[in-house]
Amino acid sequence: MQTSEHILTDAPPPADAQLRYGSDEHHFGDLRLPKGSGPFPAAMFLHGGFWRARYDLRHAGFICAALTKAGFITWNLEYRRVGNPGGGWPGSFEDVTAGYQFLRQLARKYPVDAKRVIVLGHSAGGQLALALAAHHNSMRAAVALAGVVNLRRAWELHLSNDAVAEFLGGPPERVAEHYHEASPAELDIRCRQLLIHGSEDEIVPVQMSRDYVQEKQQKRESVTLLEIPTAGHFEIVDPASKIWPSVEKAIVGLC
Repeated sequence: MQTSEHILTDAPPPADAQLRYGSDEHHFGDLRLPKGSGPFPAAMFLHGGFWRARYDLRHAGFICAALTKAGFITWNLEYRRVGNPGGGWPGSFEDVTAGYQFLRQLARKYPVDAKRVIVLGHSAGGQLALALAAHHNSMRAAVALAGVVNLRRAWELHLSNDAVAEFLGGPPERVAEHYHEASPAELDIRCRQLLIHGSEDEIVPVQMSRDYVQEKQQKRESVTLLEIPTAGHFEIVDPASKIWPSVEKAIVGLC
């Protein structure tokens, strides 16, 4: 398995505040604020882990801290995952939706530029970010980093021991309604989409993003792919990696 050593072992820089957006124990997020008076663009980040409860938001603190340093207010969201009561589809998505709405409400207290809000997700979080963009078209852009953007293809490839079936509650053909609501490849997305994927990703194949972009462009959706040569699954969300400057530049360019 590809790993990014410090992401898996070290503690990320502390957040400025941890805020609750709901009543469940997993309904919270870490808010980080850049220096200055603003207003600032805002980025909500959705961590990956194939939607499973044993993976949490901690490692995403590194990329959120880096984006805050680059001038974003960042909102690193936790949500119910498979293994938590209510986790999976649609519960995880309901949490992401509530967390996004909460971020927009934070503009009343913090210097958030409501016209420059983006949503980013890594791996399974990329699916949630693009699904959110499809169902709630009010963000400037949605970003999937090594995203699981086609749930049927992920099921066919049996990614992470059939994580898609765990998330949806069954194979796509048996839970068709959930699949069609959840899979970005099946959804109409009207905001700008950016996919970032490492060419050497052994966990979520880059071909999934390539095919997604080609199909979406044929539908005249605004979508681009930044493919990072020699990068794997974790380097693209690791600010200590050599390829991070190109990833950061692409994200900053959205606002």
